[in-house]
Amino acid sequence: MFTGIDEVDWASLRHAHGSAADVPGLLRGLASADAAEREVALDELYGSVHHQGNVYDSTLACVPFLFALASRTEVQDRAAVVELLVSIGAESAGPLARAAVRAGAEAFVPLADDACPGVRRAAAGALVRFLDEPARVLEVLRRRIAVERDERVLPALTAALGLFVQDRPAQAAGAVDLLAAQSEPPYAPGIRLAALGQLALCAPERLPDDLVPTVIRLLRDRSGRRAAGPDRTDADTLVGRIRRLRPSDEEGSYLLRTLHRALDDRVTDRIALLVGQLNSPDAMDRCNAVWMSAGLFREWRADFSAPVALIGAQLCCEEDRLRDAAVSVLAELFGVAAPAADELHALVIARPDLWVHAWERGRPSLGGPLKALARSGDRRAVPVLAQLLAGSVVPGGLGFEVVRLGRAAAPLAPALRRRLGRVPLDSPEAAELAAPLLTALTALQDTAAVPEVLRLLRGAPAGLGARDALVGQAVRTLDALGTAARAAAPVLRRLLDTRHAAVAAGALWSAEGDVDVVLPVLIRELTLGRSRSARTAAEQLGRLGAAARDALPALHELAGSGRVWERVAAAQALWRIEGDPEPVLPVFRSAWSQNPYTRGAIAGYLAALGPAGAALHDLVTAELAAARRHTARPGGYGSHDIAQDERLLADCRTALASR
Repeated sequence: MFTGIDEVDWASLRHAHGSAADVPGLLRGLASADAAEREVALDELYGSVHHQGNVYDSTLACVPFLFALASRTEVQDRAAVVELLVSIGAESAGPLARAAVRAGAEAFVPLADDACPGVRRAAAGALVRFLDEPARVLEVLRRRIAVERDERVLPALTAALGLFVQDRPAQAAGAVDLLAAQSEPPYAPGIRLAALGQLALCAPERLPDDLVPTVIRLLRDRSGRRAAGPDRTDADTLVGRIRRLRPSDEEGSYLLRTLHRALDDRVTDRIALLVGQLNSPDAMDRCNAVWMSAGLFREWRADFSAPVALIGAQLCCEEDRLRDAAVSVLAELFGVAAPAADELHALVIARPDLWVHAWERGRPSLGGPLKALARSGDRRAVPVLAQLLAGSVVPGGLGFEVVRLGRAAAPLAPALRRRLGRVPLDSPEAAELAAPLLTALTALQDTAAVPEVLRLLRGAPAGLGARDALVGQAVRTLDALGTAARAAAPVLRRLLDTRHAAVAAGALWSAEGDVDVVLPVLIRELTLGRSRSARTAAEQLGRLGAAARDALPALHELAGSGRVWERVAAAQALWRIEGDPEPVLPVFRSAWSQNPYTRGAIAGYLAALGPAGAALHDLVTAELAAARRHTARPGGYGSHDIAQDERLLADCRTALASR
C-alpha cells in the first residue's frame, strides 16, 4: 500500500508547519496495529497536511496513499481515512484537491459494500461527491439501501440521497422516490426521521401534512428503541477532543439539525417541534432540542416564551450535560430568557459553586447561571453580584452584565467604585480590569465615582494601546456623570489636543457647558478626515443643539458624502441643531437599507423625533413585520444580536406610538 512512497521527495513538499518530510511516517502510522499510534497519526495529518481545511502540495501527494490505505481490509480505522479523503476533496479545499480525489473515486464503489459499517457509512457520501456517474451512483445507493441492516449506516445512505438530489437535480426523481419510501414504515424511526429531513430540504412537496406531530412521534419511538452506548475513551488528541465535544446522541443531533435547517422560516412549526422535543421523557432528546433552539432564537423573531420556559425547566435536571446546555443557551438570550428567570434564580441560589467559572488559565469569569439571570434583567441577581464584589477576586466581565439590570443595580455602585479604585495602574491588564467596572458605573451614572475615574486618567499606564483604551473609556464615563465631573475639567482640557479630543470635548461640555471651548475642537475633529473622530464629533455636536450652528456647513457636507455611520451621526446632529427633519430623513432612509447595523441607532432617533419622523414610519412598520432578526446571519451566529434586535424592535414600537 506504500509502493512508491519513498520515491516522493517529501522534504521538498510543504505543509502547515514547513517541510513535509514527516508525512511518510504519519501515513505509515495510519496502518499501525496500535490504536493510539493511529489516532496520533490522524491527528497530526489533520494538523499539518490538512490544517484548518487547507490543502498543500504534500496534501495532494498523500491522496493516492490514503486511497490505498482505505482499500486494504487489514488496516484499522479505514472509515477515518475515507473521512479525511472526503474533507480533502471538499469544494472549499480548491479544484486541485477535488480533482485529486475525483481521480480515485472508483475506489469508493467497493467501499460502499465493505464489511466494516464505518467504512460503508463514510463511503456513501463520498460516492455522491466524487464519482461522476449519476446513474451508477444512484444504483449503488438503491442496492445498498435494499440490503443494509445496520442502523448506523442507513442514515448515511439517506443523507447521500439528499446530497444526490441537491447536486444532480436533473437526475433527482429516483432519489426522491427512495427518500419518500424511507420516510414510511417499515423503516425504523431514525431512518424515517432522516428521510423526512432530506425531503424537507430538497422535496418539501413530498412531506406529510402532519409533519411536526409525525416527527415528534418518531422521536419518541426512536428514543424508546435506542440503547445506551459505551462511554467514550477517545485519545487525548485533537481528533479525540473533537469527538468528546460531540453530542452524546450525535445521530439524533444531526437529524434534528437537518430538520430545523430544512424548515428554515417555518418558525411556528419549528417552535412546535422544539416544544415537543423539550417535553420528551428522554434526556438526550431534550438536550438536542436545547442546542437546536439556539440558532432559531438568534435568527428569527417570534413569541419564544413556551420553548424558553421549557428550557428553563431543564435546569433542575440532574444530568450535567443537559443543565449546562440549557444554561449556555439561556445566557445568550438576554431579555428573551425572562420566562426562565425563576428556574435560573433557583439554580443560582442552590448552587453557589456555579457563581464563578474558574478557567484553567486566566482570571475566573462569571458563571453561566448568574450571567443568564443578570442578562435577563432580573433584579434577583443583584444580591449575588454584591457578594462576588465583596470577595477577594471579581470575575472578569461582571460589570458588563450589571448594565442589563438597569437602575435595579444601583446598590452595587459603592462596591464597583471600590473595585475601580483598586485597579493597579502599573499593570498591563489595567484597561482590561477597569473596562467592565467603568461600563457598569457609566450605566448607573454614579456621580460619586469621579475620584476613582480621575485616578485612572491621571495614572494610566504609558503603553500606547493600553493607555488609549483606558483613557477613552474613562472619559466616556465622565461624560455620563455630567456636572458632577467638573473636577475633571483640567484633565479633560489636556486631552483636547490628543486622539481623544472629540470624546473629551463631549465630557467637557457635560461638565461645564462652555461652548466656546468645545465647539472649535469638535469642528476641527469633524473635518480632519478621521472616520471615528468625525463620527464621535458629529454625535457630540448634536448634544450642543442650537449652540453648534457654526458646525452646520461641515455637518451638511458629512451627511452627504461621509461613510454610512458618519452620515447617520451627522444627520442626527443636523436635526438636533436645526430642528428640521427634511434634510435628515433621506440620510436615515438610505443608511437603513445600506447597512442593517445602523437601524438600531436610527430607530432610537426616530423614537425621539416623534411625529416629525412619520415619513420613515414605513421602514419601521416593515421592520416590525419582518420575521428575521435585522442582523441575522446564516446559522444564527452572534448572541449579542438578540439584545440589539430586541432593542431595535422596542424603539420601532415607540416611534410608531408617537405618531
